[in-house]
Amino acid sequence: MQPQPLEAGEPTAVGPYRLLGRLGSGGMGRVYLGRSAGGRTVAVKIVHPHFALDEEFRARFRREVDAARRVGGAWTAPVLDADPEAPVPWVATAYAAGPSLAGAVADAGPLPAHSVRVLGAGLAEALTAVHALGLVHRDVKPSNVLLTVDGPLLIDFGIARATDGTASLTSTGVSIGSPGYMSPEQILGKGVTGAADVFSLGAVLAYAATGESPFPGDSSAALLYKVVHEEPELGSLEGELRELVQHCLTKEPTGRPRPEEVARALAPEGAARLVAAGWLPAPLVEQVSRSAVQLLNLEATEGPASGPVGFSNPSVGLVGEGAGAVASGGGPGSGPG
Repeated sequence: MQPQPLEAGEPTAVGPYRLLGRLGSGGMGRVYLGRSAGGRTVAVKIVHPHFALDEEFRARFRREVDAARRVGGAWTAPVLDADPEAPVPWVATAYAAGPSLAGAVADAGPLPAHSVRVLGAGLAEALTAVHALGLVHRDVKPSNVLLTVDGPLLIDFGIARATDGTASLTSTGVSIGSPGYMSPEQILGKGVTGAADVFSLGAVLAYAATGESPFPGDSSAALLYKVVHEEPELGSLEGELRELVQHCLTKEPTGRPRPEEVARALAPEGAARLVAAGWLPAPLVEQVSRSAVQLLNLEATEGPASGPVGFSNPSVGLVGEGAGAVASGGGPGSGPG
């Protein structure tokens, strides 16, 4: 995803990071492309101003930043820095040049079968590691998956929560999950376990392979109804991959495979070996390369940050600014998209 120019009133710097552009926004905040004094490129997420006024939100934010810091390893973008106590709380995570799955499919159509298998194996391995920490991602969707030459990245652990029933972010009024990719139990407000992420993974793989959500609809209400009551529409998906996706999309959580089972089914030798052999089609490789060049050009043309660190518009003051994080690009928030 390419950054958009900063607008009047947006921050030019957060913490030690100079902001180069805006990457996106979600229900809880905005995500910016940042650069450290040492030259490292990061994604910085800052939550909409009113959230920092809510002490309960701040407490949850603090806990969830701690949770996001625990998430690491292959196929996720690590949290590099954070300041939950700042007047404008923020989180910075590693940034990778590459389109989101949503953007790639919208621009170039479905991925080839081999790419879908590698994608699924990498994401399943990431979820295996996340669940081993006692966390659930809760918002696996195409816009939270980045495609890089080094493999897929699962981002935005902003609404990840512990499986022990720790308070979620619903009290802020922000929906937990994304219509069309949420599991039935999420929609119905039942207890959520790692099986919810597996359901979402199945929906993501169906989208990657066919270019369409398995639960199409013209409104959020229609999408949610279909997820709960109707069977998925898998279109041209065939063979073992179709069977696996159907298994992931089972309505009952106990009927779904575990993420490690999904990973083994798609890549018995591990996703890393398949990635090393090349996993993206040539047009996407070219797109990623162009993104990297554009990023370098952007950094080269940016001068030093001017003005005070933080928001330049007094109407967006330092008092009462909340922030989320891109966990992988993550922290409390729904992330880009």
